[in-house]
Amino acid sequence: MNIPPHAPLHLLHRMPVGTLATHSREPGGFPFPTMLPFAPDARHKPAILVSRLAEHTRNLQLDTRAGFLVVDAPNEAVLDGARVTLIGRFAPATAEEATAITRRYLRYHPTAERYLALGDFSFLAMDVERLRFIGGFGAMGWLDGAELDPLDPLSDEDEISLMRNFAADLQRASHGELIGIDRYGADLKVADVRRRLIFDAPKTSFEALERALDDGIHKTID
Repeated sequence: MNIPPHAPLHLLHRMPVGTLATHSREPGGFPFPTMLPFAPDARHKPAILVSRLAEHTRNLQLDTRAGFLVVDAPNEAVLDGARVTLIGRFAPATAEEATAITRRYLRYHPTAERYLALGDFSFLAMDVERLRFIGGFGAMGWLDGAELDPLDPLSDEDEISLMRNFAADLQRASHGELIGIDRYGADLKVADVRRRLIFDAPKTSFEALERALDDGIHKTID
């Protein structure tokens, strides 16, 4: 196994869409793949917004086991690009999780607000058991779900505070916006394109995160 440090985690933050594979109800037992938007939660696991009428939602109601594929590569070079397949179970977000997931998901996908207004949609979060990452020739391997991020997640309150502190700086530097911050990096949207600001090392304190954001925003944003 030769996986660059934190590469699967950063990939999950860079891409807006993944492929969900559930177990089909009818015809029974077959894989049922579908593409849909997702956002990484505070622990970097996929959170999806689903309608109770959707086929994949009905499949998950009978069998919560699923696979989730995320790919970063142009169509003609897909085998040369980075990709990660997560295996685990999807479950409804708890009441405690729902508020933070809703805020975060709408920062990543603002147009989803109209679906939430319908009342038919709700969030499911993936409990990742294992994942397989392929970053190119010779850079591939399996990880346990807990290895995706062994650190305590950044709290929703700290994330919002940091975004508020640095929103104006990013707006002045690039007319962009901060949409997510974690201990390994920050997610930006510049000209409607998502970009990942990767820290030189994980930041375990609020002060270290402030320094990394201050340095990164002014050095990497054109």
